[in-house]
Formats: sequence, C-alpha cells, structure tokens
Amino acid sequence: MTSEAFVGIDVSKRWLEVGVHGENESRKIGNDPDGYATLLEEMKALQPRLIVFEATGGYESRAVKVLSEAQFAVAVANPTRVRRFAEALGILAKTDKIDAKVIAHFASVVQPAANGRQTPLEEQLAAFVERRRQLLVELVAEKNRLSTCPACVREGIEEHIAWIDAQVDELEAKIQSCILQNPDWQERAEIIDSVPGVGPVTASTLVAELPELGQLSHKKIAALAGVAPFNKDSGPKKGKRRIFGGRSGVRRTLFMAALSATRHNPIIRAFYESLLKRGKEKKVALVACMRKLLVFINAMVKNGEIWRSSPA
Repeated sequence: MTSEAFVGIDVSKRWLEVGVHGENESRKIGNDPDGYATLLEEMKALQPRLIVFEATGGYESRAVKVLSEAQFAVAVANPTRVRRFAEALGILAKTDKIDAKVIAHFASVVQPAANGRQTPLEEQLAAFVERRRQLLVELVAEKNRLSTCPACVREGIEEHIAWIDAQVDELEAKIQSCILQNPDWQERAEIIDSVPGVGPVTASTLVAELPELGQLSHKKIAALAGVAPFNKDSGPKKGKRRIFGGRSGVRRTLFMAALSATRHNPIIRAFYESLLKRGKEKKVALVACMRKLLVFINAMVKNGEIWRSSPA
C-alpha cells in the first residue's frame, strides 16, 4: 500500500541526499549502482506517494530511471521553482540537507505530476536527438574557430569538422530509424515536416521532446514549450511580458524554425512583417512567430492534417 510520505532528493555528481517530509534527518546515498540498490530498498519499505528530484543537469537521470522502472511515482522539479518555494518559507540557507528537506516539503504541497515512463525506443530517440544537438553546437563553434585560427592548427580543426559532420549524419539515420519503428511518430513527423520553413530536425525534436503535441490546448502547449508570454502587471503599471521556463531544447529548435519560416512560410512571414510594422522589436516578433508556429503544428497534429495554405 502506498503511504502518504513525500520524498525529496537533492542530487550531486556523487551523492543523493534523501529527505522525507516530516522527518528531521536526511540520508546521504551514493549516486551509483550500489546507492540505487540501497535507495530502492528504502523506498520499497517506505512506499512513498511521490518522490521528487531537483533537476541537476542529468545527474538525476539514472536514479529516476531505476525508481520509475520499480513503479514508483517520480517527478523532476525545476530548481528555480524549488528555490522560490524555499524563499517563500523564509529558508535562505542552502545545503544538501536543507535542500532535500525543502524538496520533500515542495513535493507534499505542490505535488508535481509524475513523469511518464519511457519505453526503450523513446529513450533511444531522446538520446539521439540530444546528442545531435550537442554535436551541432560544437560544429558551429569549430566553424567559428576555423575562420580565425592560425594556419598551423587549421588542418586539425577541418578534420574535427569532418568527423562531426559524419557523426551528425549517422545520428540522423538512427533518428529516422527510430521514428519509422513507431507509426504514430512517423505520421506526426510527416505532419510537422509539411509546414513550410520546418525541416526534419525540428520534426524529430518535437516528436522526441514534445509528445504532448495535439493533446493540449494552444495555451498549455505554448507554456510547456516556454514560448508563452507571462504578464507582469501591478496596479496601473503594465510591465513587459516575458517568456519563462519550458523545455529549452524545444524552444531553441522552434527559434531556428521560426527564423526559417519568416522567409519561406507565407503566413508566418506576413505575421512577422506586420509585427515589425507595428513597432515590435525583431526578437519579440520572432518569439511571437515561434508561438504561432507551434500553435499551428499543435492543431495540425490534433486533427491529423498536413499543412494547408490557410491552416485552421
């Protein structure tokens, strides 16, 4: 039977600090296979209602996977939300033990939705997409270095660029192979790829990192991707709206897609130009195009329709 216990886990490269809401003491466990076995035994004895990790650059991923596979409800929380929660409680100090207790308290009050369990194929696709993104960032950096480097190191940089290009091509093939193994993904990728200005990279990224496409309203999907503007008003003061949070990988990919769509997609281009004529800054107009593009794609996936000249 699941108890009413809420567990918070603060993560570092080597350690997991495990706190239970209502208990004064926390426990330090190794962030390694032996530590996962210990953690799993403790959670089996406790049977918590929810386990919340603070996102820590991927160091939490292996422990999350172990607990999820054991059928525990596990959520990964945004560190900024947890920190703001601590400040609201008047907790300004920050140590591993304090953080574990705060995360456990956060879990009991906020009760964030548990992560869905990924299939092996979903894990592969997400890993391939993330690795492609890392290599593309490195590729841009190396090409920038090539333009200013001394002649004595040019050959090495050129060889590295060729190697990265080959790795990216190999990853593209693996990504497409994963998508072809799932008919739903294949259909979704074809719908997304039909939008003028959107290519295979954007399509595969949205398939892998935004599975909620077509299932949420336009406002919720925009907030989930981090392209929804949030108000900052107080009394008569009207502050500037800003985007915040969301899935950074999706947002970066949408930015490049919107940039392309302002040139090659007639509807997005007309929308972009109208915003500029109204005095909007270029970056603000691009963010608005990102949101509009995502709203179009969300509606198309929901209806199972490819791009038309005037999408519904």
